[in-house]
Parts: sequence; C-alpha cells; structure tokens
Amino acid sequence: MAMIDVTGLTKRYGSTTVVDDLSFTVRAGQVTGFLGPNGAGKTTTMRMIVRLAAPDGGSVTIDGRRYSDLPTPLTEVGTLLDAGAVHGARKAYDHLLALAVSNGLPRRRVDEVLARTGMDSAARKRAGEFSLGMRQRLGIAAALLGDPPVLIFDEPVNGLDPEGIRWVRELMRSLAAEGRGVLVSSHLMSEMAQTADHLVVVGRGKLIADTPMSDFMRAAGGGTVQVRVDDPGALALRLTAAGATVRNGLESSLVVSGVTAGEIGAAAAGLGLVLSELTPQRASLEDAFMELTSDSVEYQGVVA
Repeated sequence: MAMIDVTGLTKRYGSTTVVDDLSFTVRAGQVTGFLGPNGAGKTTTMRMIVRLAAPDGGSVTIDGRRYSDLPTPLTEVGTLLDAGAVHGARKAYDHLLALAVSNGLPRRRVDEVLARTGMDSAARKRAGEFSLGMRQRLGIAAALLGDPPVLIFDEPVNGLDPEGIRWVRELMRSLAAEGRGVLVSSHLMSEMAQTADHLVVVGRGKLIADTPMSDFMRAAGGGTVQVRVDDPGALALRLTAAGATVRNGLESSLVVSGVTAGEIGAAAAGLGLVLSELTPQRASLEDAFMELTSDSVEYQGVVA
C-alpha cells in the first residue's frame, strides 16, 4: 500500500526548476531512502509533501488524502525537516506538551516519546542548551508524538555520535517493522545501505532511480575483483583482450571489473599462472550513488 504518493511534482523558484515532474511512492512497512546531491530538490520535495511549500504542478497524497485534508496531521504523518525549529528558551518537555495539547493528544505521549528517544534526562532542559544531536532527538520525538503511520525525516543523523547514528538506524528499521511508511534522506551512504529497503534517487530535481536497494546494488555491477598473481602483466593482457577492465591496485595487485572471479581464475589457469588472491569486492552504495549522480552534482571541486 502506498503511504505517500508523489505524482508529477514540480517546483520553480523564478526561472529555476528545483523539482521537475517527480513521481515516486513510499510504501508501508519499508524505509525508503531519499538520495541525491546537494541541490537535488530533496528538502523541497519533503516540504511540498507536508504543504510547507506549494507545488507549481503535480500532486501529493498521504494514504490517499492531501495533507491539507488531514483532520489531525500530527496523527497521520510525523516530520523532522529542521532540528532547529524549536524555541531555544522552551524546555524539551514543554515543547512536546504544547504540540500534544494543540493536537488533542494525551499527556502520556510526551513521556512515551521522551523515553523512546532517550531524552528522559533532558526533559527539563531548555532546547537552546542542546547540542545538534540532542535537537535531532527532540525533533524525532516530536515526529513520533502522534503515533503516525507515515514518517518523514530529513538528515536525521546530522550531529549525532556513532552510538546515536546506530540508534537512528535501528529506530528507522523498527518503525518500518511496525508497518509504517518511512521516508528518510541522508548523505551517509553507509547508513542508507544498512537502513533502506527502497531507494529514490534524484538529481537536479529529476528522478534518476526508483528501485529496491537490492536491485540498485545489482545494477551497479556487483563490484570488482582483486587479484594477486605471479605474472600480473600477462593476466592483465589476457583479461583486457576478453573485454575486462583492469587497473593496478595496491601492492602489485590487479583490480578487475567486467568479468567474474571464475572467469579470471580460468584465464589464469589457461596461462599456467599461480593465483595467490581472488577476492570479489562488492560495490558500495556510495560508489554506485556517485557513479549514478556524477552528471547531477551542482558544485564539483578539483583534487590536485
């Protein structure tokens, strides 16, 4: 079941189109990773889902309804788009209590989300005293307050230490396991690789990929094979002739792509060479993402 359905979404600021005819779905019981380079339109898209920005074209529904038609939005969709969107003088408990009361939620939900986010001990502290990581936890607590079936998180691990990052990963997985639809953006590819079931990748406002994580990684080519052999030059010539791509690796190894480990072994055996290493290297999500979005990066530095 589609929890968020984005159809033909378009947003322009002046002559610049920041989201361009974008369509995708976020389904129940899944973590959907929302990826793209800086300036790709991810945050703008999330803001349009919850009507913080008005689209110039297209539509968004949450469980079949527009956000503006939801009677109590906080109980339908929880969002963390800006961890700093809390008055610095307000205590964490009071901030959550104000949200609960204004949305007709019981006071006990404040204590429950403080406990779930590990904020119990900081409940009576002012938000202005919090680190970025603590503000992220408070924002997540606010998103969970209405116990919504749909959750949207924009860069929720910013400012968190390794323990906090791991906690967010486990939280996202647990929320999806409860049957919720979770949309989360992040620049930490290693975390997305361990967290997301499905990927939506955008660049310059356009959809680049909308696919299960497993299919995305499979399409990335399965990585490379690291090879150590007694005559690397001879093997490199044979593999290149067979259509493989071969480059020099560390400590006289070869890094081979375009053929399987079995084909490399057979080529070495045909030349009478002795292999001391034949190690498949699975492509990382970061490598696959960088290759896919290389033409969509707005600002590119030069490494001397």
